[in-house]
Amino acid sequence: MGAGGPDDEDNRWPPWLKPLLKESFFVQCKLHADSHKSECNMYCLDCMNGALCSICLNYHKDHHAIQIRRSSYHDVIRVSEIQKVLDITGVQTYVINSARVVFLNERPQPRPGKGVTNTCEVCERSLLDSFRFCSLGCKIVGTSKTFQKRKKHSTTDLASDSEDSQSSSSHGQGKRKFQSFTPPTPPPTANYRTARRRKGIPHRAPMGVIMGY
Repeated sequence: MGAGGPDDEDNRWPPWLKPLLKESFFVQCKLHADSHKSECNMYCLDCMNGALCSICLNYHKDHHAIQIRRSSYHDVIRVSEIQKVLDITGVQTYVINSARVVFLNERPQPRPGKGVTNTCEVCERSLLDSFRFCSLGCKIVGTSKTFQKRKKHSTTDLASDSEDSQSSSSHGQGKRKFQSFTPPTPPPTANYRTARRRKGIPHRAPMGVIMGY
């Protein structure tokens, strides 16, 4: 997802944030392509006119510029720089090259690993338990009114489906319990009497009768 949503939905973000997240860094500067320092890894928060190389930065000496770094082909920024101009609460931080950083945008992840108990509220990337978002872009999306309404609606639907499922299951279980308490059919009377006769003690004729015969 990354940074997005209606432009007029939330005005609490600084005007440079969304343009920053949409910008492409580490490309060759079109104005200074002949220089060996033409890689664009800077951004001016005052001008918001795209990625800058170190030579371009000479024209922004009195402006607030920040440096973008890269980790595994993804753009990051040091916490020490960004936290001066932006509230990054809830965004997971990482230590890369001995510096604590945050990612600008989400990084695709097929599925959370086994045993994961917390994920990004937007892209579901695995996170430490104390964080809500994996990047600045996900925080923008995740805290937007549109996303919150959609999430609330989705949660309500899931709860409703769960209640219906439990109700159906409970009804079925109750029916099965009722059937399980039905008394078994008693055995036929004839069989019962036959069984009693078979258990009787055999009687022999008295000894006197045999002798007299």
